[in-house]
Amino acid sequence: MAKRLTGAVLTAVLVLTAFAIPANAGRAPVDFTGIVALNNCSGSVVRPPSAQSSDRALVLTNGHCVKLMADREVIVDRADSRTFTLLDRGGGGSLGTLRAERLLYATMTGTDAALYRLTATYAQVEGLGSRALDLSPAHPVAGTDIRVVSGYWKRIYSCRADGFVYRMREGNWTWHDSIRYTASCNVVGGTSGSPVVDVASGAVVGVNNTGNESGGRCTTNNPCEVDESGNITVRRGIGYAQQTYQMAPCLPGGGRLDLNAPGCGLARP
Repeated sequence: MAKRLTGAVLTAVLVLTAFAIPANAGRAPVDFTGIVALNNCSGSVVRPPSAQSSDRALVLTNGHCVKLMADREVIVDRADSRTFTLLDRGGGGSLGTLRAERLLYATMTGTDAALYRLTATYAQVEGLGSRALDLSPAHPVAGTDIRVVSGYWKRIYSCRADGFVYRMREGNWTWHDSIRYTASCNVVGGTSGSPVVDVASGAVVGVNNTGNESGGRCTTNNPCEVDESGNITVRRGIGYAQQTYQMAPCLPGGGRLDLNAPGCGLARP
């Protein structure tokens, strides 16, 4: 997976210069609006279709940014007070600190995702000078122009969705229908949890989580692709994300999670 960063590596972030890649003319701009930095990962404030401005806001990141979870482990609605730095739209400054009140959901089973519910509402996030990114309820398509926006590194990666992986295996974990990036999308450790933003709509269609670093076969930091017939393909240097459309039906508004809602595609405890 795109490794969480700890120790001396964290110090390096202080000396990096933030930059953003401008969107192509005629397309919706993608910047650091709605982007947060965690102590070890990246994330974003996301708004499902049913959410209201008065609802507690949600932050999306990876399950492995919570902890390295066991296969079939699912965390639901646990008290939490994790903090997040809300970036300004240019990525060079902070608009304030957001705090979680609950870890609403986390897993590395089927997907690699976590959702925190904040003490702040969507309206309060807007009052800080930012706004949430819409969480798309639609499956993306191959060839989609995307941006992977890292709050940790304050960097935007310009990419395309090369295709989709039936099953992706990494160590003890198996993920379904993962997004495969084109080869030019060179995400690195610390980009874990970054939203994958569809340039045309500005909506989140995935969450960045891993890449094959050294050509290993189905091992940690070296995921492999598995097709419907069980054939395994290794693509050294290629990055991947988990789709998020299947989350939208699980989030009926009010900052709630309903794993029994029709269309909800998240694993249950």
